[in-house]
Amino acid sequence: MAGTPDELHVVTGAFGYSGRHIAARLIRAGRRVRTLTNSPNRAHPFGERVEAHPFNFDRPDRLEASLQGAAVLYNTYWVRFNHKHFRYSEAIENTRTLFAAARRAGVGRIVHVSITNPSDRSELEYFRGKAALERALVELGVPHSILRPAVLFGGQDVLINNIAWALRRLPVFGVFGDGSYRLQPIHVDDLAELAVSEGARSGSHVIDAIGPETLTYRQLVRVIADAIGVRRPIVPIPPSLGHAAAWILGKLVRDIVITRDEIDGLCQGLLFTESPPAGRIKLSKWARQNAETLGRRYATELGRRRDRRVAYENAK
Repeated sequence: MAGTPDELHVVTGAFGYSGRHIAARLIRAGRRVRTLTNSPNRAHPFGERVEAHPFNFDRPDRLEASLQGAAVLYNTYWVRFNHKHFRYSEAIENTRTLFAAARRAGVGRIVHVSITNPSDRSELEYFRGKAALERALVELGVPHSILRPAVLFGGQDVLINNIAWALRRLPVFGVFGDGSYRLQPIHVDDLAELAVSEGARSGSHVIDAIGPETLTYRQLVRVIADAIGVRRPIVPIPPSLGHAAAWILGKLVRDIVITRDEIDGLCQGLLFTESPPAGRIKLSKWARQNAETLGRRYATELGRRRDRRVAYENAK
């Protein structure tokens, strides 16, 4: 990895999920690491090795000061769904503020995490918002890499862990529609390795950050079920009924289990590309290796946002 040992790298959300893995890799490479975070008091494994600053989206001057001297900014900031406390529109404006502050601060490079198949023409706000941010980054004029993961897995991921959680507890598992749509999960550490590698490149690049396995959604559920040793009927259900069932389950676990945008994105095949794999870790092998812990506890998105002191578990 190029660069000097005291070179400053800034990671958004280094006490969270994907940002934590990026920060860990940078620390192992001997870099100085600073994080911008909404959770400065969250427990984390880095001790004094990561300097925490608040985002300060409402104080662009302070945000710019936090980015002064940074060689690379790694941006994982986003929201999964609209909620009374946060919205896509707010995340888009905050990210634009972040990008502008990075340019004023003279940040040399930005590595930005997006999503597979973003589009300005998408009817799905999630994918449309991601496309808007990619466009904003291109127009910024700062050298960059845009990473487009489909689904992340490993440790405290949401989708894969909670599929296993449901398989352990429910007598039947419903897939949206026929379940034939494909996805290409990438391990969070593979994404972190790719991000750090891209931080050392020059020029601008767009990479589909997909894993080495392509699975239909039905196959994905079966792989997880086999790994954890449960047998459940896997039945097709209309997406609208599946969303309603997920809404009811969400009330029980006090979370948003899955959104309609996420269901529609799955069913439209937006988590699949024809690109070569960027990761090495196979979900099927990882699931067997982590069968004892996979899905034992529900991974709550809203719970993480309500309690910003509790540490994310180590992802394996």
